[in-house]
Amino acid sequence: MIYVLTGILSYLVGCSNMALYLFRLRKVDARAGGSGNLGASNTVILLGWWAGILVAVHDIGKAALCVWAARTLLPEVPYLGAVAGICAVLGHVFPFYLRFHGGKGFASYLGMTLALNWKLALVVLAVIVAVTLLTDYIVAGTTATITIVPIWMGIVHRSLLLAAILLVGTAVIAYVHRMNYVRIFRGTEIGFRSAARGDHRKA
Repeated sequence: MIYVLTGILSYLVGCSNMALYLFRLRKVDARAGGSGNLGASNTVILLGWWAGILVAVHDIGKAALCVWAARTLLPEVPYLGAVAGICAVLGHVFPFYLRFHGGKGFASYLGMTLALNWKLALVVLAVIVAVTLLTDYIVAGTTATITIVPIWMGIVHRSLLLAAILLVGTAVIAYVHRMNYVRIFRGTEIGFRSAARGDHRKA
């Protein structure tokens, strides 16, 4: 029962969406351009870097908070923090009040990783930067991260169950990024350097 209650509460926290608040404040249609989702990367594309950073901090923080609260309040319950983190990610991706169509969940996944193992989070941050710069696609860094985290955590903790819990988030994030992979294949995906220069807004 504690897993269910923790999951529900974490899901509800995860449903909070700063990108939605900013888009409505600026009266911008999030689905009118960019990747069309309510996440940090699309906020950067449509509203600029500062708005994107604010969204990223919010999305990272809400998942980290859920993990921290679960591990602090009930430290004796195994893998409760991972369950809380994954449910926060699910809340971000599938918010009930937006017909289950939210952001793509990576920032929240990163926040969960930060709260579970901050050293691993630093490693994956370096991986994100390196892979993104090498490929020019943020989604490439995202894919590398969601692959590394469950494998590494499962090995370090010698737990297939923990790896399986984290793989739920991996599968969901990979699924919602499927169109990014299609756009890369077609050559229509907005590259990191283009987004940073704002070329897409000048066109």
